[in-house]
Amino acid sequence: MSATAAGWLQVLLLVVALVVVHRPLGDWMAKVFTSPRHGRVEKVVYRAVGVDADTEQRWPTYLRSVLAFSLVSVLFLYLLQRLQSVLPWSNDMAPVESGSAWNTAVSFVTNTNWQGYSGESTMGHLVQMAGLAVQNFVSAAVGLAVAVALVRGFARTRTDRLGNFWVDLTRAVTRILLPLSVLAAIVLVLGGLVQNLSAGTDATTLSGASQFIPGGPVASQEAIKQLGTNGGGFYNANSAHPFEGPSAWTSLFEVFLMLVIPFSLPRTFGRMVGDKRQGLAIVAVMATLASASLALNSWAQARAGGAALQLAGAATEGQEVRFGGPLSALFGTATTLTSTGAVNSLHDSYTPAGGLLTMFNMMLGEVAPGGVGSGLYGMLVLAVIAVFVAGLMVGRTPEYLGKKLGRREMTLASLYVLTTPAIVLIGTAVAMATDAGRSSMLNDGPHGLSEVLYAFTSAGNNNGSAFAGLSANTPFYNTALGLAMAFGRFIPIVLVLALAGRLAQQGRTPATAGTLPTHQVLFVGLLSAVVLVVVGLTYFPVLSLGPIAEGLS
Repeated sequence: MSATAAGWLQVLLLVVALVVVHRPLGDWMAKVFTSPRHGRVEKVVYRAVGVDADTEQRWPTYLRSVLAFSLVSVLFLYLLQRLQSVLPWSNDMAPVESGSAWNTAVSFVTNTNWQGYSGESTMGHLVQMAGLAVQNFVSAAVGLAVAVALVRGFARTRTDRLGNFWVDLTRAVTRILLPLSVLAAIVLVLGGLVQNLSAGTDATTLSGASQFIPGGPVASQEAIKQLGTNGGGFYNANSAHPFEGPSAWTSLFEVFLMLVIPFSLPRTFGRMVGDKRQGLAIVAVMATLASASLALNSWAQARAGGAALQLAGAATEGQEVRFGGPLSALFGTATTLTSTGAVNSLHDSYTPAGGLLTMFNMMLGEVAPGGVGSGLYGMLVLAVIAVFVAGLMVGRTPEYLGKKLGRREMTLASLYVLTTPAIVLIGTAVAMATDAGRSSMLNDGPHGLSEVLYAFTSAGNNNGSAFAGLSANTPFYNTALGLAMAFGRFIPIVLVLALAGRLAQQGRTPATAGTLPTHQVLFVGLLSAVVLVVVGLTYFPVLSLGPIAEGLS
């Protein structure tokens, strides 16, 4: 079978699997976040932290809970790394340097998992298991909780309550992420991923969590790494390491794990707002953008310029040559369309067009389908922008799901759209304007700019993948990228929860003949265009100086 045919077959199998799982998983997640009953384990957790699970929170209280939990998590993870040498199961590792410890703590708490170090030579088993592993679950659960709070803002009327963050967080972990990671780990073990006690991991597991074994099995690490859309890895080669990606089908299964929750969440949205068609429209936009990105990336890698690349049949440098170029393009597209950051090929070695597309996927806000929770709430904010644009065209007050979008709602949505580009572009500009920023670049010219731009794009959008070539474990980049990750995570969360609170307080406006139908093909096209034009074109000037200039040279 040719590489092209194998690539199309892989995509077909992936699409079929996502379609099959979309409805049952989406319905289950809707049930999880709307059920009035609390599980026994969950009640124990609530008593331990002193939470009244039956009391709901206003949006400022919900936000304070998110920020307080995240702040405590950063401090705990920072101290765990700094005290590593005096703690058990340290593997005789020295304390993590303060700048790297700060960067890593922020990275894992923000669901970024950017790594400026080699895991196998820096982190002991305890830090891997009790620190990084735990954050792989709870940071993804925070994203789910915020997304559900925004959905409740659309679904509820005349209330100032958005739910209870501690309940949403606990249920996301115990009812969604933990069960799915156990099932996925079993599949990966059957696929040949090692299940040993000598290799540390960056994710907790059934055996590692329940038996408190130092380190943990690689198979289970991969399960939650991909399900929680977390990048990183114990081995510097990441998912290209034979322990983490032993075969083509396990790599394809990992792509499925990256996409399964984000692509199922629109179904959850439709169920919770009482109109499944709304969820179908959102997932259609996600699928349209993802399909276009994959097609362009595959084309860019297979139609590389230059005699050597044409003789090889594709741009093969840095690719996962064991399984063929198409799987590398698929993996690279999926990891940058979500907030995963795991890689099985070197994005720095992609063609200029291919490298541009991986950056552009993140620059869109990772909404096709995006991270766990963050992809959905990002797309819903863009849907608000799209409805507003449509309202301007016809001279009507914009409405989405019966909620009027006035000045305050649009201010919050606009600030959301502008926040991440500001973080990425300001960070890149500062790095390129200082000796400390430029001294870490391996290459000069357009490709060197691309290395720096990719790093801040990855950090600001909480992705975690890297363009390579950039020596980022320096005081400047540990600090700058840490700030980019923190601002890129929590400023949008503040705006999303404020918007959710505004929407929940409103009544519901009945639909009329002039109301924009947000479940039809017209709206799918409009929202897709808004994502590309309003968000994507913000980055065009800097892209023209980096990968576009490199491609034209």
